[in-house]
Parts: sequence; C-alpha cells; structure tokens
Amino acid sequence: MLWLICYDMTDNRRRYRIDRILKGYGRRVQKSVFECHLERPRRRELERRLIQVVDASEDNIRFYPLCGNDLVRVKVQGAGDPPDDWEYLIV
Repeated sequence: MLWLICYDMTDNRRRYRIDRILKGYGRRVQKSVFECHLERPRRRELERRLIQVVDASEDNIRFYPLCGNDLVRVKVQGAGDPPDDWEYLIV
C-alpha cells in the first residue's frame, strides 16, 4: 500500500530525526511529505519509531493511505514525478 506521510514538527531536532527515519522508508516529495510503500508490519514499525520522537502536544504526523484508484488520479504540476509503483493497480 502506498502511504502519503506528512509531518509538522515545532522543534528542529525532532524534525531532523523524523526526516531521517522517513528517508529509510520512502521518498521525499515535498519538504515535509513522503511517499512510502508499506505493508502492514513495516507501517506499524514506522509508526512505533515515529511515536518515540513526536511530542504529541506540539507536533503532528498524518498517514494517508492511497489505493490503486487514488494513484491513477495523482496529478503533479511542476517538478517531481507521480508515484511510479503501479503494482497495486487493479483494473
């Protein structure tokens, strides 16, 4: 499953740590947005790692699942490419 993961950290140190973690799971598409192909066990692993860094009173991380139907509707304007993993597309 493709996940769009967005974050907003108030502290630069936590932001750097979150960024480093996410780079190991997917690709950056904007400053604080990553696309990650994650099966359930790997997603849970990522969530466990992120929750150790996040200050829930100040920060937020959002996980948006994208299915095959969503992927075919992705539009990109400007620099960057749409997600290139279509193995989840069901026709």
